[in-house]
Amino acid sequence: MASMSTERALWPSSSSSFTPQWKYDVFLSFRGKDTRNNFTDHLYFALEQKGILTFRDDEKLKRGKSISPELSKAIEESRLAIVILSSNYAFSTWCLDELTKVIGCIKETGIIVLPIFYNVDPSDVRKQTGTFAQAFAEHEERFKEKVQKWRDALREVANLSGWHSQDREQRQFKA
Repeated sequence: MASMSTERALWPSSSSSFTPQWKYDVFLSFRGKDTRNNFTDHLYFALEQKGILTFRDDEKLKRGKSISPELSKAIEESRLAIVILSSNYAFSTWCLDELTKVIGCIKETGIIVLPIFYNVDPSDVRKQTGTFAQAFAEHEERFKEKVQKWRDALREVANLSGWHSQDREQRQFKA
């Protein structure tokens, strides 16, 4: 299988005038508490074994650098984003800011977004029910100006075709 790096030139860019220079094939967005040491770890190493250059925050961030600008730049420099939506994803303002940036880059850079619904129902993400409702109840007062953007980004990602992990074993999600 050819590396996605070699296929970049073959994929059309978005209709915008921005011509991206991709540094990463894939940007992984995930809630570390839920998936870092299991699903995300397996996915990351499977992608790397296939020669797919993958950005994962704990592997690629330069020590001593501010996290937010570095993550934003990594998203802009990625051809694809895999968003692993888990039960605690919306409790993390970092994850929600990351997701908002990813969704914005659909039009800005032509990033392709592939959601994985990891032990959550896509409709809970779309409608922000269950743990997603709990998370937003906590965020409403403290982050009033960002909440609507976060809600919109979750709805948008939940409306994309992706994978649903319920009733599947982790090994069935091969890269």
